Amino acid sequence: MLTTANFLQYTQWSGIATLVFAALTVLAFILKWGIRFRLVGTTGFMLVLTAGLFSLSIVPLSRTVIPGAARYTLVYDNGSTKAVIATSPQITPTQLEATLRQAASNLFSSGRSGTQEDDNLTVRARTIIHPEPGTSVPVYLGEAKRSLVSRKNSAITVEIYTEKFAQLPKPTA
Repeated sequence: MLTTANFLQYTQWSGIATLVFAALTVLAFILKWGIRFRLVGTTGFMLVLTAGLFSLSIVPLSRTVIPGAARYTLVYDNGSTKAVIATSPQITPTQLEATLRQAASNLFSSGRSGTQEDDNLTVRARTIIHPEPGTSVPVYLGEAKRSLVSRKNSAITVEIYTEKFAQLPKPTA
């Protein structure tokens, strides 16, 4: 995976290329070359590319990894205070807690806005069971809540619905 250090190096090379194109554009205008207006476009594109690479060198791209977390899929996100993830029916309560913590941490964004009634991000975990052929039933296994106000000092509270685990199919060995 690319790191911010990689993007900083790419920004430096792109900045050098932008300066070269800018100098070439000035030279093209002085000598009245036919491609001078194309060089203006190329220089503008290089400026935008350099700015984008610079912004990627500032913002961390890493995701939180919590040991013991299971794989999950984001199935619903209203972009504000609520999200739902799907997990495997074979998940254990300890795996679910780690998975909910990881999802709540990864889904946090400063762009999410809370409401006056609710300034928490709520991530609910569900799985699908099939009690009989042709029937699918969603089962909510737990939820995690974290504050949308601050990222650093935000405690994540996790609630596991242990009574729902009785509905899950038993693993066959």
